[in-house]
Amino acid sequence: MSTYETRLAELGVTLPDAPAPAANYVPFVQSGSLVHVSGQIAMKDGEMIIGKLGADMSVEDGAAAAKICAINLLAQVKAACDGDLDRLVRVIKLTGFVNSTGDFVDQPKVINGASDFLGEALGEAGKHARSAVSAASLPFGVAVEIDGVFEIK
Repeated sequence: MSTYETRLAELGVTLPDAPAPAANYVPFVQSGSLVHVSGQIAMKDGEMIIGKLGADMSVEDGAAAAKICAINLLAQVKAACDGDLDRLVRVIKLTGFVNSTGDFVDQPKVINGASDFLGEALGEAGKHARSAVSAASLPFGVAVEIDGVFEIK
């Protein structure tokens, strides 16, 4: 088990198999030492986490969904690293999309669910640049979608 996966286990997290793409795209693209991971959504017990922040979902529930997105991002990175997550050098950038009402302004608090988790799980390597933006709608009505750029060796 990799050092990162040992830390994840200490946090009670086991990476799932990398989710398959839902349409005509690939889950990640590697260019040099950078891996660009397609947007990941949150699933709980096999069901997509659906909701609109500012209408029918709390910030805390949105942050929990963002954490699941981050776990799925790491699963894709592990796949890009041929199963060796210790090849991960650092998280470079996350872009978080929050399905929210026009007057909802706490997108950063929602995406903190992913950022906080990555910092806790990966330490210094988990610190990253980030955008957190509102979306009037997301595919399938999901609450959160996050994509990311990662450096690997």
